[in-house]
Amino acid sequence: MKAALYQVDAFADRVFEGNPAAVVPLDSWPADAVMQAIAAENNLAETAFIVPEGEGYRLRWFTPAVEVDLCGHATLATAHVLFTHLGHAAPEIRFETRSGTLAVKREGDLLSMDFPAAKPKPYPAPDAIAGALGGKPLVWLKTNNLMAVFGSEAEVAALAPDFSLLGRSLAPMNAGLIATAPGSGGIDFVSRFFAPVHGIDEDPVTGSAHCTSVPYWAKKLGKSDLVARQISKRGGTLWCSDAGERVIMRGRCADYMKAEISF
Repeated sequence: MKAALYQVDAFADRVFEGNPAAVVPLDSWPADAVMQAIAAENNLAETAFIVPEGEGYRLRWFTPAVEVDLCGHATLATAHVLFTHLGHAAPEIRFETRSGTLAVKREGDLLSMDFPAAKPKPYPAPDAIAGALGGKPLVWLKTNNLMAVFGSEAEVAALAPDFSLLGRSLAPMNAGLIATAPGSGGIDFVSRFFAPVHGIDEDPVTGSAHCTSVPYWAKKLGKSDLVARQISKRGGTLWCSDAGERVIMRGRCADYMKAEISF
């Protein structure tokens, strides 16, 4: 079989920043093992697969190691491919996923995603994880991921985790780890995201992590509209809104490659 593959930098104003994702549009589903092998071959944080379903699409996401329940940047990239390359004319796209129905629409030159909020709750300080992370957070919280809140952007930027130890420490809860702090210069908060359990030591820009960080910072800062910056090596900016039980995330995409794959 052959299929088109698009590689898109999501949450990026230009190529080589934001988070790269592969998008593979299909007419029907191949075996799960085939999709996992394609994702491993791509060796990107996420490969997204879509098949038409009803008025929209069924969307699935694979890291090089596992299928995941939710991925923001690959959803943004998929919507970009549909709007820009595959002729989707309606103003909104609806995706059916493991995390329910997700909608993406155009807002000027931005794409806007409507995701479920994941409001964090206090969590006892996990000493082994703190040691692997290499920092001293002020607060620990948890949803499906852990979140470590630091006092400054400099502390988050300086983190140099022991990924082997961090992965072993996070494995029992099958979680990733968000490190976050207040921002400056028009940025409300910054973050980094580590997911060695899922085969990704550090993710460049993580939409799904903002389902947790946006509700926290909206309450902390007393505002519903927030500008977030993920300060990985590549970096990326998200324009976010806290909408109660939902989180709105907006960003841009840049095309890197279109190819044809065989499998």
